[in-house]
Order: sequence, then structure tokens, then C-alpha cells
Amino acid sequence: MIRYIIRRLLISIPILLIGSFACYLLVATAGNPLAEMRFRQGVTEADIKAAEVSLGLDKPVVVRYWNWLTDFVSGDWGQSIALGQAKQQVFTQVTEALWTTGRLVLGAELLALTLGVAVGVLAAVRQYSIFDYLATSTAFLMFSMPIFCVAVIVKDYGIQFNNVLESMGLDRWLTTAGPRPEGFSGSFGEVIFKYTGTFLLPTVALMLISFAAYSRFERASMLEILHSDFVRTARAKGISQSRVIFRHAFRNALIPVATLFSLNFGAVLSGAIITETVFGWSGMGTLLVNSVRQFDPPMLMGWLAVTATLIVLFNLVADVVYGILDPRIRLG
Repeated sequence: MIRYIIRRLLISIPILLIGSFACYLLVATAGNPLAEMRFRQGVTEADIKAAEVSLGLDKPVVVRYWNWLTDFVSGDWGQSIALGQAKQQVFTQVTEALWTTGRLVLGAELLALTLGVAVGVLAAVRQYSIFDYLATSTAFLMFSMPIFCVAVIVKDYGIQFNNVLESMGLDRWLTTAGPRPEGFSGSFGEVIFKYTGTFLLPTVALMLISFAAYSRFERASMLEILHSDFVRTARAKGISQSRVIFRHAFRNALIPVATLFSLNFGAVLSGAIITETVFGWSGMGTLLVNSVRQFDPPMLMGWLAVTATLIVLFNLVADVVYGILDPRIRLG
């Protein structure tokens, strides 16, 4: 197993290098971050040339990429060069945004995976039952609704719930506009109360769409496994239904869901802009939009590098899970 993991790690390194160079090439050729300086009063060509030299824009793309890569690996991610903005450290901005979004996505994806797998297995075992029809209808409903609609509906119910609490003389519990600025303090029970109230609504909004995908994939995979020859053989030997499902079928049916989870986690982590906007969170999605709008190459490259690393990392985790679920994969 260790040899299998090392082999996957060695494959991931050139993938990251090629991907980072491709991203850097796209960002470098997308435009000139100093173009707006030409329209400012009092700015001369000498000023623009000096700014290009200080930022290294006068060097070839390959040289600039190598300088960026060596600095990035050593921990120097550079500063924001967005005109009219304070010079912010890329590392600080990206890590803060990642921490904000990561807390939302991790809870949402784990909850969606747990519920989706449980519902998918039960729907497959009870195929064409009332539960199966309800689960299928719910999944298709979630698939058909855009994420902003789901987020707005969840937020509206949260506001109504807070109004009910307020009418009963209680404090408003669910946070509908960003994380608590004062943080989480007090006793253990108070911290849990504040924490769940802050993260519940955006987590549920992110969870619902992923839940639909996981439940459908798990149901289809489970049905395929339940009709396979080795499951029929196990039943013919007189093995109980519960052991057939959880000992023989369930483990094999998790492989497609592990693939979906590894790909979906990276996508949700980098693309939660709509949910963040609805609930007033400033995370990875918001950082990406601001970096593109202001055309800030250092911030864009920091965002792309972190996102690409996380996607490769979760694909590596998926490969390891494959090897655990099916030993034939790591021996191949």
C-alpha cells in the first residue's frame, strides 16, 4: 500500500508542475495589469517602465514562471498589485479565504456524503418502493434548482425561523449575513450554539445539491452490484441479506462515489461564490471574482495554485481509497 501511495505521489508532482505552468501562461497572456496606469494623469512612460521592471514584467514568461515557482515553494507568494488597492499579502488573503470556505465546504460535503450514501443504499435495496420514489424525486428536484435558488430559499426559511424565536422572546439563532464578527466565546455549550447557528444555513445550502448527486450515484452503483454474479453466488450460499449488502455489495458500490467526492470537493471549494454572496461570506469564490475583476495576477496565481493542489490532493486521496476498497487496483 505504501508503494502504491508513493507511486501516486510521484505522478501528482509533474501534474502540478504542468498545471501551474499552464495557469501562469494563461494569466500572463490575459492582459497587462498596469494597463490602467496609462489613463491616469501625471503617469509617464518612465513610470510605467519602472513599474514593469519592479514587477518583473519585462522578463520572458518562462523566467517569470520560474521565479514565481521558486518563491511560491519557499513561502513567498508575493503581494497584490491591484491598482487603487492596499498592497495585501497573497498568502494571508488566500489562506484566510480558504479557511472561511473550507469550514463551510468540509461540513457540507461530509454531511452530504453521509446522507447521500445512506439514502442511496436504502433506495437501491428497496427499489421501486415509496422511499425510492421519494428519494429519486427529491434528488431530481435538487438537480433542477440552481444553487442560488436553493441558497435564497434556505436563507428565507432561516430568517422566518429567527422571527419566530424573536416573537417568543428568544434571541435570534441563525446567522444570515456573514460570520459573527465577535467570534465564538463563552462556555462550551454557548460556543456550540453560536457555531452551529453561524454555519448551519450556508452548510445546508451547499449540502443539498451535493446530496442529490451522491444519493443518485450510490443508488445506481448499488443496484449494479446487487445484480452482479458474485452477489447472486453469496445469496445462493445462504448468506443473510444484511451481510450480502454491507459485507459484499456496499464496499464495491462506494468506488464511484469516492471519485465523485474527490472531484466535487475541489469544485465546491473553489466555486462557492454564489452561496458566499447570498450569505455574506468572503471566501475562495469571492476572492476569485475580485482578483479577476481587478486583474491581479499574483492573487490569481495564488488562488489557482492552492485550488489545483487541493484538487490533485483529493484525487490522490480517492486513489488511496480505491486501493482500500478494492485491493486489485493497487496491485494492478
